[in-house]
Amino acid sequence: MAELSDLYTYSSALGDSESDAGIFKVEMEPAPGVHWSDGMFRLHGYQRGDVVPTLELVFAHKHPDDRERCEEIVVQVAKSGGFFCMYHRVVDARGRTRRVLTSGEGILGTDGSVVALEGVMVDLSRTLQRETEQTAREAVAGATATRTVIDQARGILMGQLKLGSDDAFQMLVSASSRRNVKLVVVAAELVQLANSPEARNYLDRAVRAIQLHARPDHTGGRRAG
Repeated sequence: MAELSDLYTYSSALGDSESDAGIFKVEMEPAPGVHWSDGMFRLHGYQRGDVVPTLELVFAHKHPDDRERCEEIVVQVAKSGGFFCMYHRVVDARGRTRRVLTSGEGILGTDGSVVALEGVMVDLSRTLQRETEQTAREAVAGATATRTVIDQARGILMGQLKLGSDDAFQMLVSASSRRNVKLVVVAAELVQLANSPEARNYLDRAVRAIQLHARPDHTGGRRAG
């Protein structure tokens, strides 16, 4: 059998950097055998010629927690054919854990029996890492932006009502609770009014409304007596 060529890949998280991937074929009839593209050897920590790929070798590199389920799926497809897709972990020859997606198909012969399994394996480790890092950066940026907006709104109340920092913050919290909206929403509205020349004449009215909502008699509780 001619050597398998590797496939073209694209990851939106990696851009021009290609994902590690490979193609495999497991022949069952007439002569059993496992064939790997160069990418499959690399995914398992080898170079072509280092090892002879077998199903035993394939399963030996599955993460212990994933091996049993992967074996069950392969056995089922080898019996009945059809498509399969598995997200699992591979531990390569260097001990590195890769998170991979394996997808393929059981090929039927003329008599309806499965004669081969063909598919691809794509290493998603770098894609997942890049996306996790991006999500973390966005979360940090979002948290920073939220704190900035709240601090700006607190400063507006401090200036307008001659309050201390803690009192201004508690006033924002009270307004947020009274309106049943997030604190950052109350703060953003106030900052927007302060920064908009067209709406600036409404700023004093908004500040007074927040002040009113923060008074004990207007927090939703009952008055004494």
